Amino acid sequence: MRNPCRSVPAHAHTLAGGTPEWLPHRVLRRHSSLRGRHPKATTTAKTGSKPYAKKGAKAPQDPRFEKRTRSFGIGQDIRPSQDLTRFVKWPQYVQLQRQRVVLNQRLKVPPSIAQFSNTLDKNTATAMFKLFNKYRPESKQEKKERLGKIAADVAAGNKDAAKAGPKPVNVKYGLNHVVALIEAKKAKFVAIAADVDPIELVVYLPALCKKMGVPYVIVKGGKSRLGAVVHKKTAAVAALTAVNSADERELATLVSAAKANYLDKHTELSRHWGGGVRGAKSAEMMRKRAKAAGANVVKEA
Repeated sequence: MRNPCRSVPAHAHTLAGGTPEWLPHRVLRRHSSLRGRHPKATTTAKTGSKPYAKKGAKAPQDPRFEKRTRSFGIGQDIRPSQDLTRFVKWPQYVQLQRQRVVLNQRLKVPPSIAQFSNTLDKNTATAMFKLFNKYRPESKQEKKERLGKIAADVAAGNKDAAKAGPKPVNVKYGLNHVVALIEAKKAKFVAIAADVDPIELVVYLPALCKKMGVPYVIVKGGKSRLGAVVHKKTAAVAALTAVNSADERELATLVSAAKANYLDKHTELSRHWGGGVRGAKSAEMMRKRAKAAGANVVKEA
């Protein structure tokens, strides 16, 4: 190690306080007696700034209005409402369904599954459920009342009350039942829920409807909405086999919309892959990369 206190020429410069200029910085930092002896940068004298403009006299306050300053400490005034969405600990099922949506957007989705993201528009869906609600099957309570009335009539001596009347026109539900109606070409209109889990339960229905020539639609959030029509919690699929003569026009409108949006486009939808949508951060990163690549190409040219 070189000796920092080696002999130096007589003409070596010195700093303020007599400290030699040639001493290394590590020596200056090591010895406390030498600290703070670095030469200070000379500064030019600053001219005085302009005086502030004189403030005018404050306007007199109206004594009828008293200023009430609020304090938001503990036990004090109530804080103003704010959006606490980012602070909420969401339930597990909410987190899972949101993650599922993100995965369906990021990953490549096969056409047979991607077609379930092509749902019916709101106006047509409203008209469809309005028609379906006219043909709701009887609930358990209604069935109990009907059978009780028949039993009372039979007990009163009216044996004709037990005879079966004309079969009511109702919405058909149940996956196996609706599939049988489609295969027999008895279904005139089929509504499939888009949020069935697992999707394998209904993934083949669009192809089956296309093969049998049965009009079908895919309804957003339809699992619970179709279930409400048939007095159940959920329903994967529902179908109409017949309607009254007064509702033939409404059914024809729905059938034409189903053919235009689904039946005629089935071949096109069966070739279109879904997903592959980047997130905001990834999209911004790719944009910057493309911009940088374009700038490099311009410079090289």
